[in-house]
Amino acid sequence: MSEPTKTSHCGGDCDTGRRGFLRDAINAAVVLAGLATLAPLSKLAALEVRPTGTVKYPIPATDSVSIDSSNEVILCRFGGEIFAFALSCPHQNTAIRALPGTKGFQCPRHKSKYKPDGTFIDGKATRNMDRLHITREGNDLIVDPNIAYESDTEPAKWGAALVKV
Repeated sequence: MSEPTKTSHCGGDCDTGRRGFLRDAINAAVVLAGLATLAPLSKLAALEVRPTGTVKYPIPATDSVSIDSSNEVILCRFGGEIFAFALSCPHQNTAIRALPGTKGFQCPRHKSKYKPDGTFIDGKATRNMDRLHITREGNDLIVDPNIAYESDTEPAKWGAALVKV
């Protein structure tokens, strides 16, 4: 008598799906643990989330990286400029991590590296980090997490998405 044939409701790819999920969960945990040890990285809370969807933050006093995970925003002050980035890597939407100090960013999934201004250095990504629309209002920054500029499709807007301090 032969063994019965096993059928799978997921087309035989269940194990890969579970492994992928666990890998992504472990990567996220490692990123969060790593973020806690990096300086001058800090957790950022919005001063105000406006009805328009924009988010208000204080201007960082020194060169630093701050992450607002609830609004998926990275603020980076570097070399007299402040940038707002989408938290996810443009390659496959994995949460970006900050490198020690203000040495830039790296995607933990495929090791893509970026300069502090979001410019792509190397790795599997094919473009720069997405910059968010950012303006200055007195001593505060206004960021719209719903307006992201991609360097390859809107290079002028991507290049202008910064605040000078």
